[in-house]
Amino acid sequence: MIESLDRRYVIALAGAASIAAVEPASAQTPNAKGGTTGKTVLQIPADNPTFAASIGSYDKFGYSPAVRAGGLLFIAGQIGRRPDGKIGETVAEQVELALQRTAEILRLEGLSMADLVEVVSYHVDIQHNLEAFMAVKERYTVKPYPAWSIIGIDALTSPDLKIEIRSIAALRS
Repeated sequence: MIESLDRRYVIALAGAASIAAVEPASAQTPNAKGGTTGKTVLQIPADNPTFAASIGSYDKFGYSPAVRAGGLLFIAGQIGRRPDGKIGETVAEQVELALQRTAEILRLEGLSMADLVEVVSYHVDIQHNLEAFMAVKERYTVKPYPAWSIIGIDALTSPDLKIEIRSIAALRS
């Protein structure tokens, strides 16, 4: 099915998921019949220093930073955006920032990087950037390691972006 999608559309979707900003959201998501969907949206405080200048982009682009459903936390793609809104200059800095943002979302849920069950990272120019990525990744990953897919792509939403990381964590009982 993905093969039939226009590649630019897929890249645009992946990139839009990476523009980080957060507004507090409601605890339960309503459905069309007046009930709830069984999912809740993560609330990140507007004054959170990790997401500082990015607050507001989730609403602007119409998606949530993270959603709890079925015992899992689905974390939207995180990019290497600094708290001031600027993109990190090097691949290593972008990876560091993206993983810091992931760790902060997990912290807000009372979780840690050890709770990750799946991670997918998207890499522009993967042959040249994988070594820098791996050096930073090693500092953040802990046993038991999550399943991790590393995918090379042509581009993200900004020419300066080299990495995007999306994750799924198991919620604690």
